[in-house]
Amino acid sequence: MAITAIAYYAALLEGGIIPEAELETYGSDDSRLPMSGMATYTPGMEMSGGSLGQGLSIAVGMALGLRQKQSKAWVYNSMSDGELDEGSTWEAAMSAAHYGLSNLINLVDVNKQQADGDSRKILGFEPLQDKWAAFGWYVQRVDGNDLPAVMAAFDNAKSYSGNQPRVILCDTLMGKGCRSSKPAIKTILFASMPTNGKKRSRCWTLTNRKECCNEPESTPFKNVGDDRLDC
Repeated sequence: MAITAIAYYAALLEGGIIPEAELETYGSDDSRLPMSGMATYTPGMEMSGGSLGQGLSIAVGMALGLRQKQSKAWVYNSMSDGELDEGSTWEAAMSAAHYGLSNLINLVDVNKQQADGDSRKILGFEPLQDKWAAFGWYVQRVDGNDLPAVMAAFDNAKSYSGNQPRVILCDTLMGKGCRSSKPAIKTILFASMPTNGKKRSRCWTLTNRKECCNEPESTPFKNVGDDRLDC
């Protein structure tokens, strides 16, 4: 579990497994909550997700194992568009189609952002629908910020009768609904932990501010200097 680890940590909090105060250590040295969760010391983590691109390979193995056991369980894998840079991702995609893993649903967060900048400029990945279809997957593409649309895509993937793995491409805007004069804050919140206490506190509480709303979807993301944390 790599990029989605931060959501997993929220689930750990809701489940009473970690205290809320521990969230403040996210991404810090010696924290149990690194940006990419680690099976060796992150609570409840059964696999390590970094370096990126390993998740889909592990999901393929799990799907194969479940089928061998004649289990009707589904395997869900969540990954970022940045992981499309990794060759192992496409090896896994080929393997899943080759073995007809219809019990595998892969969710790709197409947010077009990596820690180093715009994913499309680092390594272009479009046309994604055509690529996944060419690899033998059943493909859907939805607005990832529209939860009902995402849930409907999952229902459709599970009801689809074809002998193919399923992929749901979710076009998302990070921090959608948040009005800020420094859009890059939304990227850096997930890429690193600011060291300045005041800046860190203000960034962590950004999403709880009442004025944090109604940002135009066309707002661009840009890489800027350290002043980007002046939120």
